[in-house]
Amino acid sequence: MPKIDVLDVKGNVVGDVELSEGIFGIEPNEHVVHEVVVALLANRRQGTRSALTRSEVRGGGRKPWRQKGTGRARAGTIRSPLWKGGGVIFAPKSRDYSKKVNKKVKALAMKSVFSAKAQDNELRVLNQLVMDAPKTKEMVAVLNNINAQKALIVLPENNEAIIRSANNIPKVATTTVSELNVYDMLKYDVLIMTQESLQKIEEVYA
Repeated sequence: MPKIDVLDVKGNVVGDVELSEGIFGIEPNEHVVHEVVVALLANRRQGTRSALTRSEVRGGGRKPWRQKGTGRARAGTIRSPLWKGGGVIFAPKSRDYSKKVNKKVKALAMKSVFSAKAQDNELRVLNQLVMDAPKTKEMVAVLNNINAQKALIVLPENNEAIIRSANNIPKVATTTVSELNVYDMLKYDVLIMTQESLQKIEEVYA
């Protein structure tokens, strides 16, 4: 089983922990990761845009002039897309962009990214991360100590002090184990988690 050093907030090695082979030691599947990222981004699209076609624009029921004899082009309605105030040709309409992904595929994608982070030395495990009050300066110091400037901090559960401490730091974000997803993990260079977070992840994806 792969092992990883456990660090304290000062960056000192205080022990090590064995990582689950089935979660942090598999061969990453890039195709599955791509599929899940595409689905995640598609599911975030609202798809609420809409414009009016010629049949939906108010007015234009009467023929503007007779068909023949005026010398002008024939016209059936003043709401033609060719006219000012007319409808839109092939108007965009509301649609559902969502994609469904199998649970097993989602789990494999998560395990693939976990394994890639572990193999590329982009995973940091802290023995604990505790803050009594929001202190950005302290959080910056912790990140510098563990060499993680563009990082995603994975918490076992919501912690207001830690979240607010990281909010004002560029290229740093926080999430919980239950909200963790493939796209956010790929977006940041380093994945930071406490031993408690690691234990929860191994319980969820075992």
